[in-house]
Amino acid sequence: MIRYALTRLVLLLVGLVVASVLIFLTLRVLPGDVAQLIAGTQGTPAQVDAIRERLGLDQSLAAQYFDWIGGVLRGDLGSSMLTGSSVAAELAAKAKVTVPLGVMALVIAVLFSVPLGVVSAMRRGKGGGTVLSVGAQALAAVPVVWAGMMLVVVFAVGLGWLPAQGFPRTGWSTPWLAFTSLILPAITIGIVEGAMLMRFVRSATLQAVGQDYVRTAAAKGLTRNQALIRHGLPNVGLSVITVLGLQVAGIIVGAVIIEQLFTLPGIGRMLVADVGARDLVKVQGELLVLTGFVLVVGFLVDLIHRLIDPRQREAS
Repeated sequence: MIRYALTRLVLLLVGLVVASVLIFLTLRVLPGDVAQLIAGTQGTPAQVDAIRERLGLDQSLAAQYFDWIGGVLRGDLGSSMLTGSSVAAELAAKAKVTVPLGVMALVIAVLFSVPLGVVSAMRRGKGGGTVLSVGAQALAAVPVVWAGMMLVVVFAVGLGWLPAQGFPRTGWSTPWLAFTSLILPAITIGIVEGAMLMRFVRSATLQAVGQDYVRTAAAKGLTRNQALIRHGLPNVGLSVITVLGLQVAGIIVGAVIIEQLFTLPGIGRMLVADVGARDLVKVQGELLVLTGFVLVVGFLVDLIHRLIDPRQREAS
């Protein structure tokens, strides 16, 4: 197990290095000149050159990259080219919105998708199972922006139960206001991601029904549903854990869109604004942190999967 963990850790580090190079190079091919943006339309060529030198943009790409990645290794993501503020400090502040939003969305997705996916599989060929299956396919095809707008129309504008947009300026010092402001955004992401997860749970459950160990348990006196619940669902759970790790990336993408729709001051909204302003240092820091988060989640899922699945340990 230790050897496997070390191997996965090495792969994680290699993935982070490759991701950092791709992020850095991709941002450098974007159109526009941040030095000209800072100098303004009235800036002289001499002023633009001075700003470019101050920001280190006159150096080679290799020198810029190693200067940035050296700071990252020291725990310093750099400072904004436009405001001079610390990228790490701003990310920490925005994470207070994005992290709870992502956790709430993931919990919502799991709470409705796993039981409904199992029920849909157990009632395959019956009216209830067909309705659940068709409903999951329909929800998975719904654009997240449209789903958010419909929820706002119904629960915020129509019923007035929840706020339509915004996040309290007092932040989590007023926990109920902060929590209620994230409910609609979390439901929006959760139902779309949960619909896709529900389809997978249904397929995994149907596959488990046909396994020999389930049929053997049924032959010993258990009903088909009892055999599935006792012997099939633990194996379904292993597959669900893997898919949940993959869905973290989908939740992050959803958060970028939803934070714009609900005007939430999170990492996603900050990222979109910084890309528009061409604040390269902030954008590359934000993208590296998000990419690293996804890779770390994948690393943890691999370890958890190996710990709870004896078949993988025996195969090794």
